[in-house]
Amino acid sequence: MLEELIRFDRMVFHFINDGLSNPVFDLIMPYLRNRYFWVPVYVFLAVFFIRNYRKYGWYMLLFFGITFGISDYFSASVVKPLVERLRPCNDPVMKATIHNIVPCGSGFSFPSTHATNHFALAFFLIVLFYTRWKPVLPLCLAWAGSICLAQVYVGVHYPVDVLSGAILGSMIGYVVGTLYLTIFPQEKWKAGNS
Repeated sequence: MLEELIRFDRMVFHFINDGLSNPVFDLIMPYLRNRYFWVPVYVFLAVFFIRNYRKYGWYMLLFFGITFGISDYFSASVVKPLVERLRPCNDPVMKATIHNIVPCGSGFSFPSTHATNHFALAFFLIVLFYTRWKPVLPLCLAWAGSICLAQVYVGVHYPVDVLSGAILGSMIGYVVGTLYLTIFPQEKWKAGNS
């Protein structure tokens, strides 16, 4: 069963990494998985939180940071060292057949920390804002999902790595978002409240 899963994972990896290969994706995908590319989004969110929710915006920003910290630590420092799965670009079986367009990196592959972190942040935002603004769901899923796709496309993660990271991150984001709403119910932080 495990061998079949690994074979299927590699097959899907090759479909995304090689089968979807084209000059446009070669240009775009490295940016999508680059953490600095998303800095304007984080700045926008910080300004949005504080401007619209004042002191509660600062709490949102704090919990947003806590969400990132938990997801990053748990993925990179707890799960990866336990599993020790090689990245596809470092795997002797795979690396000769990979369309690799970014430096591989020396860390382990499972789960994808990019996927864990971005799905954690996405679900934190979804939990906080979905009842008030429904488009937050597709926007956040598209944002986090595009980063996951990019991680596979550039050759640094298998699909199972990003899927597992997405599930783990979603759980973390949901828990921290629910904790925020338990401490600060929505009625307290309607826009304009200080």
